[in-house]
Amino acid sequence: MSHNGNDEQAGMNPIRVVLADDHELVLKGLRGILKQEADMEVVGSAMNGRDLLSEVRMRRPDVAVIDIQLPDMTGLECLAQIRRENLPTKVLILTAFSDGESFQSALELEADGIALKTEPPAQTVAAIRQVYHGQLVFPRAARRWLVNHGQPKAQSNAQALSEREEEVLALLSQGMTNAQIAERLVLSENTVKFHLQNIYQKLGVNNRTEAAATYFQRQHADNK
Repeated sequence: MSHNGNDEQAGMNPIRVVLADDHELVLKGLRGILKQEADMEVVGSAMNGRDLLSEVRMRRPDVAVIDIQLPDMTGLECLAQIRRENLPTKVLILTAFSDGESFQSALELEADGIALKTEPPAQTVAAIRQVYHGQLVFPRAARRWLVNHGQPKAQSNAQALSEREEEVLALLSQGMTNAQIAERLVLSENTVKFHLQNIYQKLGVNNRTEAAATYFQRQHADNK
């Protein structure tokens, strides 16, 4: 592993990653790319869902990069199991398909991000860093699909957001963490959490991902 200390974060805590893909060449390629990153360390890999879950339970990685198509269990089934067990790992779903159903399913299961295999490897590396830091990662194709097909919950009778709540929601939808939102708006993190609770309640959503999806849909509707 090339933890050469150039990156301050790497010298302290490299991002611990587990990879899952049913193609050995893809796994080798990802491992090779991440090995060059000073702030990342691949601590495990798997070629099927059961092995992936074993790795996640045992290694407790910061981020699991999971191909959506795995033998024996799909990547989405693995994601659902990781969430059921309340494992602390962030999940980045990797897919070769930019189909809306996959995006919708990943969002409903609270994936931390989605990355397309068709994008350059640098995009996947950036996505790993983003989800590690608590940001939501959607490829453009996912955003487009959400705008055109996603179903905002309780949109018709959603309560109006306050001006401050609108600001918080907009920053959340840019992928900012609570700490980043707090810094931008000169608020405490607890105040940001309070606003988020109100936003979720008013929009009829359960998490950041659903709130961001609703935001994208509202923006599109407003621009029509």
